[in-house]
Amino acid sequence: MSDFPIALHGERITAVIVGGGSVGTRKALALAEAGAQVRVVSPLVTAELEEAERQHRITVVRDAYHVDHLEHAMLVVAATDSREVNAHIALDANSRGKLVNITDHADEGNFHTMALHRSGDVTIAVSSGGVPGAAARIRDAIAERFDGRYERAVSALRGLRSRLIAGGDDRWRAAAPKLIGDDFCNSVEDGSFTEKVDSWR
Repeated sequence: MSDFPIALHGERITAVIVGGGSVGTRKALALAEAGAQVRVVSPLVTAELEEAERQHRITVVRDAYHVDHLEHAMLVVAATDSREVNAHIALDANSRGKLVNITDHADEGNFHTMALHRSGDVTIAVSSGGVPGAAARIRDAIAERFDGRYERAVSALRGLRSRLIAGGDDRWRAAAPKLIGDDFCNSVEDGSFTEKVDSWR
């Protein structure tokens, strides 16, 4: 099975996480961090989820799973400690056309999450054929190179692009190949990128 990577706009996602343990906590907080509306369904939840609920970052429904919990969800994560319940969620979510991740049996869902490195607007995701430990190692190696310098460079590019396009001229079309050419990474890392951006302001 081949992966087809996409980036979802977090603030447009309504998500239901079924399961309030460590895995459900990790998934729920990651989605909340991306701006999603997150509802966690579980009779018991971790202290981290209770704190996120107090801060109004997520909603907690202290209940056992029922199919009605999926009604308004675009994305569903089954993260309970019961194989039977997770399989039931998979059937319910798939039959309703939801994006669904089954944490203990990925093939029952239609997506899995990847190891992420996020620095400002730069997000790098790594998948390694169902071996999450390898993906995490590769992600960490990538993160050592693609650090805050790239966050600042991409932020500067975004601002410049918006400004030039808003001006109604073709300057961005002229600037882009010079700023994001073959030497982009080298210029970010040796510090010369800032001067290049400034020359187009």
